Amino acid sequence: MTELSQIRSNTVLRADRRDIELQTADGLTLVGELALPEAADPVATLVTLHPLPTHGGFMDSHVFKKASLRLPALADIAVLRFNLRGVTSPRGTSQGVFDEGRSERFDVAAAIEFAEFAEAPALPRRWLVGWSFGTDLALMYGDDPSIEGLILLSPPLRFSKPEHLARWADSGKPVVCLVPEFDDYLRPEEARRRFAAIPQAQVVAVEGAKHLWVGETYVRRALDEIVRVVVPDVTTPLPTEVSADFVVAQ
Repeated sequence: MTELSQIRSNTVLRADRRDIELQTADGLTLVGELALPEAADPVATLVTLHPLPTHGGFMDSHVFKKASLRLPALADIAVLRFNLRGVTSPRGTSQGVFDEGRSERFDVAAAIEFAEFAEAPALPRRWLVGWSFGTDLALMYGDDPSIEGLILLSPPLRFSKPEHLARWADSGKPVVCLVPEFDDYLRPEEARRRFAAIPQAQVVAVEGAKHLWVGETYVRRALDEIVRVVVPDVTTPLPTEVSADFVVAQ
């Protein structure tokens, strides 16, 4: 009989994890990690853009960290995380300084380019997944031909402008907004009104959640929604138990 292990807040599932570096067009090196399925090629790829660095955002912001710890094993999804310019995490410090969403356009482009031209394995079906400040970067700079669509967690629409929304409307690409019921900046009703500028945008209201998605309940919901969009063939909600053989650490 297979022994099952519960997936807890700090559970690490088996994956092929590789330290990476991104090179920007303005000459900076950004540090990051690529988490891949251990025993299969990825079926889809998340290129993640983290929350505001001046408020503690970095590549290890917990929803993205847990995505990297779970989704390669549970859904055969590759997860690319990196520190934006001037940001530090245990992985290291990316060169440069925070530029309030301006020069970060080079960071977004570097991540997209890395994912598009990756080899052994290739990184297919690339989606940008932004959280808070990262959603603005995705809206402003992410409409690249190689990107299939956007998933936006807690979008504040602080830096992005109507012309950025119009560009996504014209693209016809899917835009899925996960909006907490009690968000500090933009709540579901207002999000529906503002994202109406993108006819194909879907606003998913998440009952009980707040901007930072604190609590395992809300992390699971976020990951379920991401998988539902990116790999609809995978059954959601994702399992809360796995074979103990797949667990690296608890």
